[in-house]
Amino acid sequence: MDDALSESGRSFRPETLAVRGGLSRSGFDETSEAMFLTSGFVYESAEQAEAAFKDEIEKFIYSRYGNPTVSMFEERLRLIEGAEACFATASGMAAVWVALAALCGKGDRIVSSRALFGSCFVIIDEILPRFGVEAVFVDGPDLAQWEEALSVPTAAVFFETPSNPMQELVDIAAVSKLAHAAGAKVVVDNVFGTPVFSRPLEHGADIVVYSATKHIDGQGRVLGGAVLGPAEFIDGPVKNLMRHTGPAMSPFNAWVLVKGLETMALRVDKMSANALRLGQHLEGREGIVKVIHPMLESHPQHELAKQQMTGGGTVITFEVEGGKDVAFKVMNALQLVDISNNLGDAKSLVTHPATTTHRRLAPEARAAVGITDGTIRISVGLESVEDLIEDVEAALAGALQA
Repeated sequence: MDDALSESGRSFRPETLAVRGGLSRSGFDETSEAMFLTSGFVYESAEQAEAAFKDEIEKFIYSRYGNPTVSMFEERLRLIEGAEACFATASGMAAVWVALAALCGKGDRIVSSRALFGSCFVIIDEILPRFGVEAVFVDGPDLAQWEEALSVPTAAVFFETPSNPMQELVDIAAVSKLAHAAGAKVVVDNVFGTPVFSRPLEHGADIVVYSATKHIDGQGRVLGGAVLGPAEFIDGPVKNLMRHTGPAMSPFNAWVLVKGLETMALRVDKMSANALRLGQHLEGREGIVKVIHPMLESHPQHELAKQQMTGGGTVITFEVEGGKDVAFKVMNALQLVDISNNLGDAKSLVTHPATTTHRRLAPEARAAVGITDGTIRISVGLESVEDLIEDVEAALAGALQA
């Protein structure tokens, strides 16, 4: 943290930390954060190099291990999240993989909610079992299933809340209590919750992972991820995996993400308000089976959402009658909203989960979490909400009449 903040002895709110946290100026006293585009660093002596590699002194060694710009991003996000430590990764999926691989080994057991982003599901269902990890899936909202699954020793618990794309919630506090009794560490993918609206660590979770590509950048520029949690975990098994397997964040991406954090709350607040307005407009419309957003009163877990979130997020999910054909017609008719599989962007983006982000899930697995061929996910951006409503309404009118 910069001297002015660290020496003040005061506690600062997340909005202030997003602008000032982790700032480390060079000898030039620059206003904006410096970008250190370097692969390596030099030493004053061979003895200093030895001491650095033995972790006897604090010194940057190699940008795969750590970098001043990356460290600024890590520290700023750590302060916002209220975590002990943070390690940045090359992508969100690198963060998920590193967090789970650092917890689980041969003979261990992981319990996960069934409603997962496609790549997260593949890691738990296909990749970890290849290394001798047992994977058990439960329905996220069903505490009885969690209780049964966690009645035996377990190494890790993983879930998204809200889930992608059906916005299913998991009771973080209740599941964390069950997990800890089974000896498990709780890993929460907080991408849909965002650092602005959801603070899993305060509800009992141990580790939080992010795709920084989403709301943290939020402008479609770079990839990035982060693992946040106890210093013992981050500076131990996570650091060891990161150093020796290499999914490091680039200094340039870290600089972009540092600047993204400065405006994240402003963007996410507006995008969430737009998403709720769009959802309210779509509810009850002819031709739409259901509309999903945690802050809609129709959401089956609306009360839980209000308990563990301060806002509902930036995504609206809805199902149209007529399946894939009608869903594709709606998407193709949109003039303002771009077809893309990303989310959390300043631009509104639409995708068809069954054929893109969740394509790797078998049809029965998609059905188990409520994804149908008529499901459409819109990541709502910063455009005028009136323009967005008009664009979606025109696309629906044309597709449903065809």
